[in-house]
Amino acid sequence: MSQPPRPSLPPARKRLGQHFLTDRSALERIVQAIDPRPGETIVEIGPGRGALTDLLAARAERLVCVEVDPLLVPILTARYADRPHVTIVEGDVLEVSLPSLVKGSWALVGNVPYYITTPIIFQALRTPRPSRMVFLVQREVAERVAAAPGDDAYGALSANVQALAHAEVVARVPAGAFYPRPKVDSAILRLTPRADPVVTPEEEVAFSRMVQGAFGQRRKQMRRVVRELFGLGAEAAEALLARCGIDVALRPETLSPEAFARILRAAPTAPRDPSR
Repeated sequence: MSQPPRPSLPPARKRLGQHFLTDRSALERIVQAIDPRPGETIVEIGPGRGALTDLLAARAERLVCVEVDPLLVPILTARYADRPHVTIVEGDVLEVSLPSLVKGSWALVGNVPYYITTPIIFQALRTPRPSRMVFLVQREVAERVAAAPGDDAYGALSANVQALAHAEVVARVPAGAFYPRPKVDSAILRLTPRADPVVTPEEEVAFSRMVQGAFGQRRKQMRRVVRELFGLGAEAAEALLARCGIDVALRPETLSPEAFARILRAAPTAPRDPSR
């Protein structure tokens, strides 16, 4: 018996940042990177037209897909109607509580729209965190997230993410692997939450504020950075850095997340908000 024809697919919507990954080898590399395991749920952000979803559905014990495009939701729902282990959820990933969609251990994967990459990463890093995350993101962003202290790409994004997770660029994906073709290349980024996060949940906001403020002055020495962040005099700033084992002449771009955390805990006040 012949299969009924699939419904026609709506065009990519620029407003939603849709660039659909069509390269089979790149899709398989993402599945390998997330490595679905027995007893866990895989949550996919933005299944789109279902290219990655097809591969995940063949490997995952349970798959939950969150799609924001109301034109694609009914198509996806019909496509996986005969697979009870696949659930399609309509919603904005920045507004949906992902942990509420799962029971037990889970992992997160997705082809992430470029314009909301950073908010999605930090949404995913809120507790309770998935056991691992694999995102297809703009190559430049992936390299910034994974950059080591002292690298040109190392910055506030690197320090904030690495305080909570280990970051790895798994593979690069050229622009020609997508339809429609984006203007830049992408990369597969894997994040694994740290068993020993540098900061506690209660410290995360202040830590992020301090790191953002420090990298807003990335060419200044830490003596000056600490003075401005915490409203300290020169002697007090030098004494604080000495207690933390940090050379006053270093610049923010050379400090590890652990070093920033030591400063936060040694400071007499909360860091100033750099946006004010």
